[in-house]
Amino acid sequence: MTMEKLRVAVIGAGANTRSKHIPGLRLQNSVEIVGVVNRSEESSQKVAKELGIPKTYPDWTAAIADPDVDAVCIGTWPYMHAQMTIAALDAGKHVLCEARMAMNSAEAHAMLAASRRNPSLIAQIVPAPASLPVDGTIKDVIASGAIGEIITADVRVYAGDYPNHNSPFHWRNSKDFSGNNIMSLGIWYESVMRWVGHAATVNAVGQVVVRHRRDESGARTPIAVPDHIDVTGYLQQGGQYRLSVTTVVGHAPAKSEAYIFGTEGTLAYIVPNEGEPYLLSAKRGGPGLAPLAIDPARRGKWRVEEE
Repeated sequence: MTMEKLRVAVIGAGANTRSKHIPGLRLQNSVEIVGVVNRSEESSQKVAKELGIPKTYPDWTAAIADPDVDAVCIGTWPYMHAQMTIAALDAGKHVLCEARMAMNSAEAHAMLAASRRNPSLIAQIVPAPASLPVDGTIKDVIASGAIGEIITADVRVYAGDYPNHNSPFHWRNSKDFSGNNIMSLGIWYESVMRWVGHAATVNAVGQVVVRHRRDESGARTPIAVPDHIDVTGYLQQGGQYRLSVTTVVGHAPAKSEAYIFGTEGTLAYIVPNEGEPYLLSAKRGGPGLAPLAIDPARRGKWRVEEE
């Protein structure tokens, strides 16, 4: 018996959609990409021609209304995610939505409600990828009791260099397009949740160091989204956390560092400036942090399109 293919329309062919989702979906024997719509008819036609997609739509509502579409892959900027996701689910379409999930928590809750209204449909947000290879190992070590009770989880993300006041404007610098999303803060919080659970409280301080950026015309555009932020609070399971994200510090020791300090030991996940990410661990009374092997059976990987 031959399985019918899942017919997917792409709404918003951004960089990640082109580099990850479209190639990944095409690797699935049970999936067929049948159409695409971008911000303009011209760009839709261009993407369709470049990527060999048979159909374009005049707008995103037409893609959702197409009876020959079973699912949509939403690759637009966050300001459209909630509206598109809710419309697609209520039209009976499965949804793969790019991160960041939504503009704010109200939109995110509305998306969740739409998913619960349609329990027979799959609604997936693209997961945070940075820690996928080590998530299983970190959770196993914590669950084993090897580091004792969690005292604090301390994550520092250095995603830039010294401030550049001539840097180009990006949609992520715009509250109109990005909403309350700040740099990779939400992505790294997702990783922290996988390891130690949800936050119970949230306190934050942030600043905008590069206050203007140059748009495509060369004009300076004022920036309201922080480029340096520190978030602290208590964890629901006990203990504290600190999550610091910046794009404006130089000579940082790594791209990112995550330390989980317990009463009996310490875990560290380091993404170095050069080379592959790695894990370190140490026990109370031991000689210090040392490499921790990742069990191949527990090594995660990118499988968004497969799932």
